[in-house]
Formats: sequence, structure tokens, C-alpha cells
Amino acid sequence: MTSAYQHLTQTFQRLSRFGHLSAIAGWDMQTMMPAGGSRARGEALAELSVLQHEILTDKQVGGWLDRAEQESLNDVERANLFEMRRAWQQAALLPASLVEAKSIAGSRCEHAWRQQRPANDWQGFASNLKEVVKLSREEAEIRAQANGCSRYDALLDVFEPGMTSAKLDKTFGDLKQWLPQLLQRIVDKQSQEKVDRPVGPFAIESQRQLGLSVMQQLGFDFNAGRLDVSAHPFCGGVPEDVRITTRYNENEFLSAMMGVIHETGHARYEQNLPKQWPGQPVSHARSTAIHESQSLFFEMQLARSADFLQLILPQVATHMGDQSALQADNFVRLNQRVKAGFIRVDADEVSYPAHVILRYEIERALISGEIEVDDIPAIWQEKMQAYLGVDTHGNYRDGCMQDIHWTDGAFGYFPTYTLGAMYAAQLFQALKRALPQVETQIREGDLQPIFDWLQQNIWQHGSRFSTRQLMTNATGEDLNPAYFRQHLENRYLNN
Repeated sequence: MTSAYQHLTQTFQRLSRFGHLSAIAGWDMQTMMPAGGSRARGEALAELSVLQHEILTDKQVGGWLDRAEQESLNDVERANLFEMRRAWQQAALLPASLVEAKSIAGSRCEHAWRQQRPANDWQGFASNLKEVVKLSREEAEIRAQANGCSRYDALLDVFEPGMTSAKLDKTFGDLKQWLPQLLQRIVDKQSQEKVDRPVGPFAIESQRQLGLSVMQQLGFDFNAGRLDVSAHPFCGGVPEDVRITTRYNENEFLSAMMGVIHETGHARYEQNLPKQWPGQPVSHARSTAIHESQSLFFEMQLARSADFLQLILPQVATHMGDQSALQADNFVRLNQRVKAGFIRVDADEVSYPAHVILRYEIERALISGEIEVDDIPAIWQEKMQAYLGVDTHGNYRDGCMQDIHWTDGAFGYFPTYTLGAMYAAQLFQALKRALPQVETQIREGDLQPIFDWLQQNIWQHGSRFSTRQLMTNATGEDLNPAYFRQHLENRYLNN
């Protein structure tokens, strides 16, 4: 006789397969699909999301969850059951009509954004975004009433279970106290240092080959993934077929290179999630912040270290040409340069949190109804001036239209970037305690001990543990933002 738990594993295996198709169709939509296919693809993805929603919210699933609680399960199965119930509860709250409408509105908004952003067309973008916000507010209200929390906290919990805006306000409030002064001290210090910039043009194919070379150095499994181009860099697909993207600029190659490294961090996590529980929620990545911790571990903690930069410099010179700006000392200074700028994905790790806090404050007010879509440009300009001293007046392309996240209603996602940076700093500090020779190993190109440590402490566990327990197991304590501050001061002021 099939147990309730077995019924559930079969159901989630089926959902996983539909999720696989959705992920690859979504990747294709952002990379290969001709513009004329947008409407049909959006409708097809919406249909698929409704089908998944119907499978997950079938009345039998709730009964199986209740009966499975009484069955004899081991620790991993218990953890899987917990994640199953969470997924069921999240889905059961929403009517299929809202799931479909939000999917279609998101596809329409994202596809139009690709042309509207280069054209600096805020009015066109805003007209689509208003529908996404309207539907996101409906979702937030339903979730908030069920969970007894604010609208924004209800959406935040989807991406980062257990996190609340009260906790974020405390963490980000502290960050806002010391970050501006630290940023200014670093800028003042670096103003005394001469830095030469590489002179282009840099052929896109050469940049692509450099990216592939660095991906190989970082252990990316090309038998289970690939690199492509999109309007906004991302990591998608499924663990067995991870799709990462970047974007190229012939006048400058560092953004694409670091973008590839960032997405490779995401990809290594996906490729090394536990395979012994295929299709089960417990085999998924723990949370969005933990996912971001892996990409920022690779991009910021590892790849912007002097040891790693000197390690890959020969590859850079081979593909980009050997010029004076690519001498070792200059190359390190170039990649550790701190300067407030417009674009979040190109920001250095010191100014980056300001970009995240700005978006967090805007999207929270937007979901709560304190502000409307039409208010965003003025508030964006005000906060960019206050936090980074950057003027975005009238420049929507490099201001409030630069990101893709709001187009599909991913409100609650942005805070996880800076949480991820904090987790990454804490993980790297724990790694250095466990591997005292790690800096020498990096210089010598022996990165396997780092990957082994991540595999042992993060990757192999999937969603078996809560974020708090996972971090405590790996580092000896829950999130401690002090490691992030310590890291920034050590790298940028004490060296």
C-alpha cells in the first residue's frame, strides 16, 4: 500500500518536472526567443503555472500532508515534509486566476522592458508595472491576512523564510550608520592611488572565451550547464541543466567577467545540491539569501581578492591583450576600486548595499500602498542623492528601470542581496579558520579545498536545515553582520 508520504513525493516529483520545463522555457524567452513569440510564450508559461498550482493545491495533498505527519519518517523525510507543507500552504492561499494573471502581466512587463529601458521610456514601462504592482498587492494582502503580518513581510517570507522587515530595519539601520563614512574614507584613500583602465575595444567572442576559461577554473560543470547572453544577467534552468547569462560591452570587459563569476557562484550551488532526493523540496536551495551568499562568495570574497585576481591575470591577458593596465598591481586596484555609480550589478561591494537598501525601502512602501508607481522616479532620485550622491533625474534607464525584478512582481527579493553579502563574509571567515592556508592555495590555483568546504557545509544540505541552523552549523553562529564590516575594512582600509 502506498503511504501518504509516498503519494506526496510522487506529486512533488511531477511538479519538479513541470518546473523544469517552465525554467527552460523562461530561459529561452530571455535569451533566444524572437520578439514575436512573447505573447504566446507568456500565455504558455501562465498555463503551466496554473497547472502546477492545481496539482499542488489538489484537496488530496492536504490530506496526505496530515496523514504523513503520523507516519514513521527519518530526519530528512521530516525536513522534506516540512518544506512540502510550506509549499502547499503558500500555493493554497492564491486562486488560480491570480496566479495566471500575475504570470501573464509579468511576462508582458519584462518583455516590453527590454525595449523600453534602452529608450528611457518610463511612461511605457510604468503602464505595465502598474498592473504587476496591482496583482502583487492582491497577493500580498491574501498572504498577509493568512499569516497575520504586513503585506511586505508576507512577500519577503516567500524568498527568505523567517525574515521580517523589523529584522531588516535593524540590520540595515545599523549598516546605514557606518557605511557612508566608510565609503567616503575608502574613496579618499583610493583618490591617492593611480589606476590605469584597460583600453578597448574588446571583442565579444574574446570576452566570452575569457568567461568560459574562468568558469572552468571555478569548477563549473559544462556537461550540466551553459553560458549565454541576456539583457540582464541571471542564473536559471535546473540543477541538471544550469543556464547562466551575462551581457557584453565592447568598450569594457570587467563587468561581463565579474558577472559571469557571480552567476557561476549561483550555478555551482545548483549543480551541487543533493541528488539523492530528486524532485523533492528538501533538495532545493535553502533560501534566496543563501543563494546570493554563494554568488557573492565567488564574486566578492574570492574573485576580488588580490590572490585570485593575480591567479587569473594570465588568462585575462591572453584573451584581452597584454597591456600596461593589466599589470598585477594595477589589475588588483582596478577590481577593488570603490566609486558610487548608477548601476547596481556593476557596483563595488562597498557601495552595493546602498543600492539594495534604496530598493527595499521603495518596494516596501509600494506594496503597502504608501506610494504609487508614478512616485518611484522622484523617490529614487532623492534616495540615490542621499545614499550615493548620484543624480538620476530624468535618467530612468540607469535609474529605476535598470533591474528586472519588479517586472515579474518579485517584491521581497532585493533585501536578500545584502543579506547574502553578509552571509558570504561570515562563511569566508569560517573557511579561513578551517583552512589557514587558503590564501596560499588560491594564489597557487588550488581552489578545490574551498569547493569541498562549501560542499560539506552548504551545498549538500539543500533545504534540510533552516537558514539559521545552516549558518550556525557552518560558522558557529547565526547571521552576524560584524563580519561584513570587518571584511570591508580589512580589504579596503587595512591593506
